[in-house]
Amino acid sequence: MLDCWQRIRSDDDVRVVILTGTGERAFCTGADLKKTMPPPESYASLAFGKGDPDFAAQLATDKPVICAINGYALGGGLELALACDIRIAADHARFGLPEVRVGSIPGNGGTQRLPRTIGASDAMLLLLTGDHIDAAEALRLGIVSRVVPAPGLRREAEAIAGRIAANAPLSVRAIKRLVKQGQGLPLDAAIAQERLIWGTLRDTEDRIEGRRAFQEKRKPVYLGR
Repeated sequence: MLDCWQRIRSDDDVRVVILTGTGERAFCTGADLKKTMPPPESYASLAFGKGDPDFAAQLATDKPVICAINGYALGGGLELALACDIRIAADHARFGLPEVRVGSIPGNGGTQRLPRTIGASDAMLLLLTGDHIDAAEALRLGIVSRVVPAPGLRREAEAIAGRIAANAPLSVRAIKRLVKQGQGLPLDAAIAQERLIWGTLRDTEDRIEGRRAFQEKRKPVYLGR
């Protein structure tokens, strides 16, 4: 995945990413508990030597990432999904952060991204019990934006991706960056950043093309410049 993300960041022809699992049973169920006993190195040697970064943070990109959750999303799998921008799920998908049940915690952003997504009380309920929830409850809480029958999940994800990819790529990336950065800023600072980015995009070729296409009643041709 990390190698794939290198291409995503560098290839301007890639405008949207869809992340999903193979088959229909699971998106990702996290670590294999039978094979993840503590390593021989101390945590300090990893943290201050090789480094021990949040895996999901290594997938950061300004390009939108749609997560199509095609089954179980548990532990690190749900944390990976939470790091994506848009989440849709098959109707049989199930979600949970069960780490507390095995003496651990969600260590790849789960304790931080989940409360920011669904609020502190609902997040605490899931984090402290380790309970699983179904797709309907995930939709109600706001973990996912849409639930569709399993056979149509990929088609729905591709349809959303197509609508995003048809838009001006610099605008798409700018919006994602503003939303992500703005979540950690006071409102006045976030709005000031928004105005700055608006001004940066004001004279781009794509913005002018969008207006010309509207006037000429045709589809715009965006080049990302």
